[in-house]
Amino acid sequence: MSAAAVLSATGLTKTFGGVRAVYDVDLDAAAGEIVALIGPNGAGKSTCFAILGGQTAPDSGTVRVTGRAVTGKPPHALARAGVGRTFQLARVFGSMTVLENVQTACLGHVRRGHGLWRRARHRHRGEAEALLARVEMTDLAGRPADTLAYGDVKRLELAMALAGDPVLLLMDEPTAGMAPDERAAFMRRVAAEARERRRAVLFTEHDMDVVFGHADRVLVMARGARIAEGPPEAVRADPRVQAVYLGGASPAGDPAEAASC
Repeated sequence: MSAAAVLSATGLTKTFGGVRAVYDVDLDAAAGEIVALIGPNGAGKSTCFAILGGQTAPDSGTVRVTGRAVTGKPPHALARAGVGRTFQLARVFGSMTVLENVQTACLGHVRRGHGLWRRARHRHRGEAEALLARVEMTDLAGRPADTLAYGDVKRLELAMALAGDPVLLLMDEPTAGMAPDERAAFMRRVAAEARERRRAVLFTEHDMDVVFGHADRVLVMARGARIAEGPPEAVRADPRVQAVYLGGASPAGDPAEAASC
């Protein structure tokens, strides 16, 4: 583990009904670093993400963000600790405009309570416009979100995740549903956020071109455990990784991941 890690998770273990989904997993991500977490279906990736994102608590292990213990904290507490999140199925408010979605995300980081949507359209406009410019959506600011192409929805969700100026971005299948040319452009935006603003990024992804083309470091899981870690080319050449992706290892099962696949 790096002493300067933004994210530091150690010994993560989670069992569901006797099925060991994750066992003694360590992972970390430093400021400005893009880390991919990969593995076959059932490897434990989704359970790890659920633990890191506050959707489930580990049976054992610890999670720290910038040195602060956040193990088992709910998503809203993680957001206050500097964690941004995107999902495999993008989550936006379809009835709102693109700008209002980002204004709402900005408002959610400074105030919570009733009337959130009514207040959003009158607050944080400049901040929201700046975020849309960073994901190249200024020209779509007035469009209802439910009229966007899916690649644009993904960009909008990224802008919303950046509203709290997170130190850590957790991205679950960030390019799912995108056309091939959109995937590369989207990941270049993510890389710019990581490099220019010193954000740590941890993402899962099934598209290996995205993984090996954009990650600084790759962690591979199988049967709930970490089996390899390193630079993309070293991981690609690892016999254990090749065996997993060629069917040489059958996963024990990840209930959270099985439900999402």
